[in-house]
Amino acid sequence: MSKTKNPQEKKRLSYQHDRRNTYGENQKSSRKNIPRSKQLSHQDERRSVRQSLIAARGNVVDEIADEAHSDALHKGRMKKLKAFRKSPDSPLGEVVKRRLGKRTKGK
Repeated sequence: MSKTKNPQEKKRLSYQHDRRNTYGENQKSSRKNIPRSKQLSHQDERRSVRQSLIAARGNVVDEIADEAHSDALHKGRMKKLKAFRKSPDSPLGEVVKRRLGKRTKGK
């Protein structure tokens, strides 16, 4: 059973907790775009690591192998830091406040 009893409290909690997509794209497209973006960033990370390890192919000197390994770790870490991250949707209260502000400016 709900702890909040009156409608005003329910409305206030709804404005705090409910979220709305304000990214600017079609809301349904996120279903496909988020996995695609994650996939592309992971592919980019793997590709950069693979390209830095190409120098250490076959029989190579230990120094070159160590340098290629550290370069691969560094590039992989940098790509992971700049990788795709999801951003949360805006709280409903902020969205409603922004819409009401636009409505009053228009008049």
